Amino acid sequence: MTIAIFNSQFSSSSSSYYYYSSSSSSGFVISPTAFSKPKPKQLPLKRTSASLSDMDATSSPGLYPLHRCKTLHLVRHAQGIHNVAGEKDHNAYLSEDLFDAHLTPLGWQQVDNLRKHVQETGLHKKIDLVIVSPLLRTMQTAVGVFGGEGYKDGIDVPPLMVENAGESHGAAISSLNCPPFVAVELCREHLGVHPCDRRKSISEYRPIFPAIDFSMIESVEDVLWEPNTREKNEEVAVRGMKFLNWLWTRKEREIAVVTHSGFLYHSLSAFGNDCHPSVKSEICKHFANCELRSVVLVDRSMIGLDPATTNYPGKIPSGLDLPSDIADEKHSKEQPRSY
Repeated sequence: MTIAIFNSQFSSSSSSYYYYSSSSSSGFVISPTAFSKPKPKQLPLKRTSASLSDMDATSSPGLYPLHRCKTLHLVRHAQGIHNVAGEKDHNAYLSEDLFDAHLTPLGWQQVDNLRKHVQETGLHKKIDLVIVSPLLRTMQTAVGVFGGEGYKDGIDVPPLMVENAGESHGAAISSLNCPPFVAVELCREHLGVHPCDRRKSISEYRPIFPAIDFSMIESVEDVLWEPNTREKNEEVAVRGMKFLNWLWTRKEREIAVVTHSGFLYHSLSAFGNDCHPSVKSEICKHFANCELRSVVLVDRSMIGLDPATTNYPGKIPSGLDLPSDIADEKHSKEQPRSY
């Protein structure tokens, strides 16, 4: 599998937007263009003796069949209690008081602001699926941003989140008119050592997040987290690539992924190595709390089997349609040789 990335960004502390495009023989290349439309420039047509091999690969656009692409909306969770404690004292990450950390009141404000952005841009109408890391802070962020309105008794659908789940001190959130929510272990934060990154039993999550699908979680208990071994950065990056490959098994075309800073940082660090250094640094920088970046995942290795839905074969009804350049080549070959 190879990947191209087109990246738009929303941060709780910034309203800047960016766009990136990517292609490479190894799978990943990224080059920037402005999100806002530049003023049109006249392009004079001149004959040139230059060859394609003379063009700078980092400034060349990427072009891919649409049905080989998926759009991902990557979101880091909002501020959790562990973020506050850890910034004051890094040793706090070792505290059991931060086990499966929940969002802070400020974090819920960040969720509300991102939700408004998602609604105002119409993004909420485009998303086919929400993938979420099965930790409290990510699930709270996911349902708060991409969930429905406040849940009301008597509605014949389960809520995404019940009232006051995880010390949210908030109303229940409806699953009405929302895409499916699926919990996936592959997009968890670094595993091990830090109690804030250890999840609760799935049996504890199901009653407070009734409409989230936990069927892809193999073990009810958290067997992946180890108290004395922290997952290496390289291992997180490999897990990130496995996650992206798994996404190609999904039929959905536009997917939101709500996950963690370390997972995003180390997964995206594989991208942009043959781009301008400033682009590489933009791609690989850490996500802010509740930041959204939209990217395009491109399958150039035929991993996905989705057919093209907008392509049209043409020549209906059939008729002569030989292009002039091919006709020239064909007729030159048919000319009899003179001896």
